[in-house]
Amino acid sequence: MDNFQIETAQNATIFQNIAAISDRILAFILDVLILGLYVILISIFFSEVQIGEDYYFVFVITVGLPIIFYHLLWEVLWNGKSPGKAVMQLRVIKLDGSKPAFSNYLLRWVMRLVDISVTSGALAIVSILLNGKGQRIGDIAAGTTVITEKKTITLSDTVFMELPNEYQPKYPQVLVFKDEEMQTMKSIFVKAKMERNHHIILKLSSKAAKVMEVQFEETPIQFIDTILKDYTFYTQQQ
Repeated sequence: MDNFQIETAQNATIFQNIAAISDRILAFILDVLILGLYVILISIFFSEVQIGEDYYFVFVITVGLPIIFYHLLWEVLWNGKSPGKAVMQLRVIKLDGSKPAFSNYLLRWVMRLVDISVTSGALAIVSILLNGKGQRIGDIAAGTTVITEKKTITLSDTVFMELPNEYQPKYPQVLVFKDEEMQTMKSIFVKAKMERNHHIILKLSSKAAKVMEVQFEETPIQFIDTILKDYTFYTQQQ
C-alpha cells in the first residue's frame, strides 16, 4: 500500500494511505451489485403496477436517474463515500487532505464517462497504476484521490522494537513481563521521550529494575531502550 505526504496550510505534515487498486475495484463491483439489485427490485415493482401510457417514461426515469447520479450523490452526501467505498473503508479526498467541494465531486463524476464507462475501467486502472497518487483521470482533473481508512499496523504500534544485526541482549530477566506490560511501558517511554519528561523515564526505569531484580549502570533512557529491545529479541527466539 503506497502513501503520499500532505503539507497543510499550517505546515503540518500528514501521511495518507492510497487505496489499493484491488480495493477500489471491489468497491466498484459492490456498487454495481447494489445498482443491479435496485434495477431488479424496480422491475419487479413495475411489473406488478399498472401505470398506463407513461409506463416506459416513468420506468426509464425511475431506473436511469439513480444509476446516472449514484456515485455523485453518494459521495457528496456521504463525505466522499459510496456504499461500496464504505464497505471497503475508502474515501475521496483532495490532495491537500481536505474535504472536496461539490465542484471536485462533479468534475470527477463527469470524467467517469471517459476513464470508466467508455473504456470499461481500463483507462482508470492504467492511470491509477502510473500516477503514483492513486488518481484516475477524473481524480487528476478534480485534484482528488481515494484513500483507505483501514488501520495500518506498523512495528511502532506493537511491543516490538527494531533490532540491529547481531544484536546481543543484556537482560534475560525482562521475560518476567507480559506483552501487555511491555506495550504499556513502551507507550509511556515513547511519550515521555517526546515530551522530554525525564522524571517519568526515571520512575519507569526504577520500577522496571525493581521488578526484574537488576541494577543498571546505563542512563534510564538507555536502560528502558535496552530492555525493550531485549524483550523483542527473547520473544522472537521462542
